[in-house]
Amino acid sequence: MSVLDALPDGVIGIDTHMGGLPEITAGYLLLGERPALVETGPARAAGVVAEGVAKAGLAPEDLGWIVLSHIHLDHAGGVGDLVRTFPNATVVVHPLGARHLVDPERLLASSVRVYGELMETVYGGLTPVEASRIRAAEDGEVIDLGGRRIELLHTPGHAKHHVGVFEPDAGAVFAGDAVGVLLPSTNVLRPATPPPDFDRDLALRSLRTFAARHPAHLVLTHFGPISPPAERLAEAEERLVRWCETAEAAAREHGPEVDHVEAALRDRFELEDGRESGDQDSFHLLNSYQSNAAGLTRWLQKRQEQGRA
Repeated sequence: MSVLDALPDGVIGIDTHMGGLPEITAGYLLLGERPALVETGPARAAGVVAEGVAKAGLAPEDLGWIVLSHIHLDHAGGVGDLVRTFPNATVVVHPLGARHLVDPERLLASSVRVYGELMETVYGGLTPVEASRIRAAEDGEVIDLGGRRIELLHTPGHAKHHVGVFEPDAGAVFAGDAVGVLLPSTNVLRPATPPPDFDRDLALRSLRTFAARHPAHLVLTHFGPISPPAERLAEAEERLVRWCETAEAAAREHGPEVDHVEAALRDRFELEDGRESGDQDSFHLLNSYQSNAAGLTRWLQKRQEQGRA
């Protein structure tokens, strides 16, 4: 039995098997007259996602929307391939992300620096998307799927181009990475604080945006529905605050370098969470202490530059 079996009616989860591993990254198919696919996974998983849509009984021309929580490659890398598979689908993305889908050169260069050797083996690239296929979603914009609707919520913090999806009929929030990462193999909720534009205050505000919807279902891209939603959102806020406090203390004591912040995170949370939360391969792909430390260090440096240290 998969955790994806607990999704609300009319929502089908598609495990992308990113990096050849199960239950680390999912896309979600929301059924309706014009169905929506929320998240594509990386380019190397585009074929798996397309197959999942077909298994749900949709012909290629049936898909109406492809909604991206943000443009990091584990969430959006497959979009350029999938718009060719699904000729009637409009891509919905934050306005700050739209231009990077049309011309992904800078995004891909940045991704190579972040992912290193995993870029080719796990993620792949991002095929450009024609501007005519893209809809830049404003905060609070509602899209009609025919028989159901979704509300797009600007939820920065993890990334400035992050969007959450709220489906009010089922009371479901599709949170992308704004709540963090919780893998079924661990049941540990870990913040996601990557470079280059993690911002604690915006991230906390986004968590409260979700909480204000009083969701009945809280669904993470990494991975699946988690419950109970209100308690998990409160946990996400509490843990994010503690991670940031740990980074601040390390920077004051040892200096704002990534190695110092990473060591402090490990010292405080590795025993609490379990070594690499018991799933080292998956967290290496998604949410390592090193990548989180890099984002926290960049956040601290920006605060110092802005005179808010």
